[in-house]
Formats: sequence, structure tokens, C-alpha cells
Amino acid sequence: FDAGNVLCTDGELESAHVNLASQVSHCLQQQNFPFVLGGGHEVAYGSWLGLINHLSEKSATPKVGIINFDAHFDLRLDTNGCSSGTPFYQIYQDCQQRDIPFHYCCLGVSEIANTQALFKRADELGVSYLMDTDMPITALDKVASQLDLFMSNCDALYLTIDLDVLPANDAPGVSAPASRGVGLELLEPLIEQIKASGKLQLADVAEYNPQYDIDGRTAKVAARLFYQIIK
Repeated sequence: FDAGNVLCTDGELESAHVNLASQVSHCLQQQNFPFVLGGGHEVAYGSWLGLINHLSEKSATPKVGIINFDAHFDLRLDTNGCSSGTPFYQIYQDCQQRDIPFHYCCLGVSEIANTQALFKRADELGVSYLMDTDMPITALDKVASQLDLFMSNCDALYLTIDLDVLPANDAPGVSAPASRGVGLELLEPLIEQIKASGKLQLADVAEYNPQYDIDGRTAKVAARLFYQIIK
């Protein structure tokens, strides 16, 4: 069912995060599977907050793994305020405050779409990641092995997909279309692998912008991913 919309009004992104977290927690309390449709990738912090608040009621140290299919790390510092580029750094800070481990896996990273400072920060924070150049269809077994290793250290999983991880021909309706990207032929079996773990508790799809879409291509891809995850 449709749980409604969470709007960010007057630039109050922090309030929108809290509202989204409340909605996600409520869905989980009702033993439903929350699926958030964005919007920019700033939704990720609200999604995470809802999940971790829910799990923290049951365990003091939940081991939650974040799997992000994305061309960007989104680990920018939030010194000048939060944005679509800061959610996973915000999550890291939240983990620090809660004294719980930060488990983050980013697959499909584009070298030209991230600064050297972001690569350095990802390494310092122990992020598990693979470049888009390391993810041709012929590398499926290798990628699946790395993903299995990551998931084995987690009790629960949060899957987040930034549509700009896909090639521009498949997903033109995003803020930064990928010059290379990772195709559905690789994403789909990896999503099935994540589902098969039995640990997936939350998912979202972010960055769809109909203003930039062409013939509804991106919308159709997003709908396909949504169906695959919930079926």
C-alpha cells in the first residue's frame, strides 16, 4: 500500500529526514517492508534512521549493512549542511554516536565522478567498494563473492539504488547520467543474491527526475527494479 509522501518544505531537510524515519519505523513496526521512492539520494539518511531506530529497540548493537548501487560514494562532509551528497557520511556519524559499526558497500563507483578526497575518506572509513570498470557482466562471480563476504558480517541489510549507477542510455532521467555505468544484466542477479540472504529489511530507489527522462526510460527501469525487489 501507499504510505504517503514526505515533503521537504522551506529547505528543512533535517525535518524531512526525521519525518521519513518515522514513516519507515512505523512500517517496520507493522511488519511491513518499507520501500522509499525518491527524490534525491538525501532520502538515504531518513531511510537509514528509520531502520536503525526500529532495530535499536530490539538490540543495542544491530549490525546493519548498507548496500548502495551508485556511481558516487555520497560521503561528502555535512559541514555546510546536508544534501544528496552527504547521506552516508551522516550515517557514519550516527554510527559513531550510537557506538555501532559502520558497514557500507558501494558498488558501481565512477572514478571521474568522485574526488580523490572522497576515495581517501572511503578507504579511511573501511568502505567496501567496486568501480564501474570492475563490474562487467563477465565479473559477476567476483562481484557476487565480494558481496557475499560483506553480507556475512551483517544481521540486517538496507539496499539503496541510485539510478545514476545505470548507463545513460538506460537511465537518462537523473541529475548526473553515467558515461559508463553498470547494466541491469549485472544488477538484477546481485539483487536476487541480496534477497536470498533473508536479511533485507528496507530498500529505496533514488535520483529519478522526470524532467530529464526520455520516453519514460528511467521510469521503466525504476519500476522494473521496484518489482524485482518486492516480488
